[in-house]
Amino acid sequence: MDTDEARAAMETLGDINIPGQLRDHLALFLRLERRVLREYDADICDIFDKLVSAAIRANEGDPGAEAADEQADAQGIPTTRSATADAFREAIGLIDSLSLDRAQVVVRAFTTFFHLANLSEESYRVATLRRRESHVAVDSPVDPANELTVAYRRLIDEVGEDRARELLERLEFHPVFTAHPTEARRRAVEGKIRRIARLLEERGRLGGSDLVENERHMLQEIDALVRTSPIALKKPTPVEEADTIIDIFDNTLFDTIPVIYRRFDDWVLGEAAGTVPPVCPAFFHPGSWIGSDRDGNPNVTAKVSRQVAAKFSAHVIAKLADKCRRIGRNLTLEAQYSKPSDELLNLWNHQVEMSETLTDRAALISTSEPHRAVMLVMAARLDATVARNVDTMYRSCDDFLADLRVVQRSLAACGAVRAAYGPVQTLIWQAETFGFHMVEMEFRQHSVVHARALADIREHGLHGENGQLAPMTREVLDTFRAIGSIQKRYGQKMARRYIISFTKSAQHVADVYELARLAFAHAEDVPALDVIPLFEQLEDLEGCVGVLDEMLELPAVQARLAQTGRRMEVMLGYSDSSKDAGPTTATLALHAAQERIAAWAARNDIDLVLMHGRGGAVGRGGGPANRAVLAQPAGSVNCFFKVTEQGEVIFARYGNRVLAQRHVESVAAATLLNSAPSVERANTEATARYAEMASALNDVSHERYLDLLNTDDFTPWFSWVTPLTEVGLLPIGSRPAKRGLGAKSLDDLRTIPWVFSWSQARINLAAWYGLGTACERLGDLELLQSAYREWPLFATFIDNIEMSIAKTDGRIAKMYLALGDRDDLARKVFEEMQLTRKWTLAITGSAWPLERRRVLGRAVRVRNPFVDALSLAQVRALREVRMNQEELADEAKAEYMSLILATVTGVSAGLQNTG
Repeated sequence: MDTDEARAAMETLGDINIPGQLRDHLALFLRLERRVLREYDADICDIFDKLVSAAIRANEGDPGAEAADEQADAQGIPTTRSATADAFREAIGLIDSLSLDRAQVVVRAFTTFFHLANLSEESYRVATLRRRESHVAVDSPVDPANELTVAYRRLIDEVGEDRARELLERLEFHPVFTAHPTEARRRAVEGKIRRIARLLEERGRLGGSDLVENERHMLQEIDALVRTSPIALKKPTPVEEADTIIDIFDNTLFDTIPVIYRRFDDWVLGEAAGTVPPVCPAFFHPGSWIGSDRDGNPNVTAKVSRQVAAKFSAHVIAKLADKCRRIGRNLTLEAQYSKPSDELLNLWNHQVEMSETLTDRAALISTSEPHRAVMLVMAARLDATVARNVDTMYRSCDDFLADLRVVQRSLAACGAVRAAYGPVQTLIWQAETFGFHMVEMEFRQHSVVHARALADIREHGLHGENGQLAPMTREVLDTFRAIGSIQKRYGQKMARRYIISFTKSAQHVADVYELARLAFAHAEDVPALDVIPLFEQLEDLEGCVGVLDEMLELPAVQARLAQTGRRMEVMLGYSDSSKDAGPTTATLALHAAQERIAAWAARNDIDLVLMHGRGGAVGRGGGPANRAVLAQPAGSVNCFFKVTEQGEVIFARYGNRVLAQRHVESVAAATLLNSAPSVERANTEATARYAEMASALNDVSHERYLDLLNTDDFTPWFSWVTPLTEVGLLPIGSRPAKRGLGAKSLDDLRTIPWVFSWSQARINLAAWYGLGTACERLGDLELLQSAYREWPLFATFIDNIEMSIAKTDGRIAKMYLALGDRDDLARKVFEEMQLTRKWTLAITGSAWPLERRRVLGRAVRVRNPFVDALSLAQVRALREVRMNQEELADEAKAEYMSLILATVTGVSAGLQNTG
């Protein structure tokens, strides 16, 4: 039987104003998990029930508005908050009373619930999208559930069909998957979550004994989740990290991307879709830093890059071979009634001449079903490509595509248009999208490393004639040799981009080209390189145009521009600029830099591609990607959006096929629509209209932010009041969390753990600090609200801050801040949090954070009580470790550390977009 506390929690959960399906799934999972916990240990289940009940009661009303109530309490005025305060203290007492062993199990229970809650929300979003699609009339001129068709129709209305088609042909969405360590969920856990997701999807179609069996399997997986350590046994190697991308590729991207292209064609071409050449270009081109980003990651070597490239290439070619074989087997068109073209017969003869071994098996059907025979030999040639059989392998994906188009043309010519523009076109789209590379690897290294390598070579000679070259210098040269090897083996697309972190001058670009030349004895072996400057610190963003002007004078850059049709990529870093200058200043500086770079590109006839180094967290430029695109300055998108994707964001956006489809269509629509005159005009005019307001906010927020960071001993205090040190111990990525062993200054610290640690402490400082004081100093609410309505950049910025504020908790934040013996710093942080909260709600016109977001706002409110329980467990363990370092035995320290790490994964799952 349920305890009173469990029944009360269930009733409270049922009363929250969230959509029925979402509420029902959350209640289902809460019921199933309670059953698992009771089977595990009845006492643990009772503790879980009591904590759930206390945490929910502690979050009734608006728990973020405790400041005014505290002041009233101090004056002896009764408040409605006394009950929530009592419940909060009850939750603290429950956590503090637990033994470490029991605390571990309770933490696993709450972490498991977050994984299940994520599935509930994912399932609801999928159902909503499908329901919306089911209500669309098939004869509608656009699919209102498909943002890409809506954007294209609007573009036609504004610029005409010919110009809209030109812009469509330019369209590219280029997500770059990185290995930054923000995904705190281990892969063993991921597998269980996927199986539960499938069971949940099946559940709605079942009844009777099938439903009973479905629930039994769910209980089995949930039981395994509770009993599985959330902490991976070891850090993944860069080669193992590549499996993250392969997993997404297999489960989602390979089959989903052509569906996106097909959906667009269905609405643009109508009944002719699938019987005529397609309209939709293959605009999705994924990239990857995994196994190639060596900036600060000593585990990524030239050898590793070769291994990862081989892994990616072999996998995608094998997938193409399997698809080619399956399509070929179905092309059972009899030659007498579906006559093959002379071109197809020539291709068959070429295949026979190439290898009778490959064609012998297909020869029996070649005269009666030639299209089938040719496709089966093509599949066999793809197998030979994986095996590196030089006699029969395809030299490039272009060669494979050329054969595919021969088949397509032959099918179309004999009237089999549905085969030509149906399954064969799908395979063409897949080959155009993923090539023989799967993802386009991008190499990255710090500018200082290049300068040191050149200095070393000049001192010791290229081969160390005057002494021994440093290991790092040899590794730099080997990296360029690896790029050359990868290009020769898998094609130029797989490895042609080279990003320079902390680019401060054109000399840093010249250094890369010089090192590439030095790495090879013969000039013809030097790989083609698109060297991409990365501007990330505030002064670099402000001076970026000067560097770009100097770059244009470099002969190597001019030569490359001639080869690329004057296309040039420039990368902007959101992370370091935000960490160094504060979120408000970074947002405005990045926007201004994009305006200047776009104008520079127009002056110099450059086909500009801006790459956005964004993270999942708001403090790293995160938030809805489609809104971010629409807020970009005129001329800066240019029908091409390139952005980094990492950590939990990869699975949130690409882990489910329906949600991946929605995300890609949404971003592509925004990328296309950014070129609409109305959007360009709105962004340009609003930027000018609110420039003075922006300048005032920038000055004050920047000053306020630097005042905090420049306070004596701020960095040691930060590492003391957050789980910074512990985050660095998590085995969640091959890349170190810090540039050095300590965090004596912010320069030592990478931005990801900076943001991650603040979010763990339920403060999210990196997303908002300084804005409250700036708004208070400006004091013009009407102006701020006007900017929120009319300026897309400001609206996106404020909405992202509102989301961050919704995930903060002042009561828990105070507990973390109390870990440090610095009342002055704690007061600064807490007062700014309250001030930012007040102004954000005033600007958006909300009573509580995310009030206007019907689903997201209420989903966050449902989650917060459960996150609170984990946060209380984390801060308890941190307090013990921080305050009793000398007294604690090594075994006790290890137990507390294990508890802290477990809570980190749980809080990450609960808050989402943490990195």
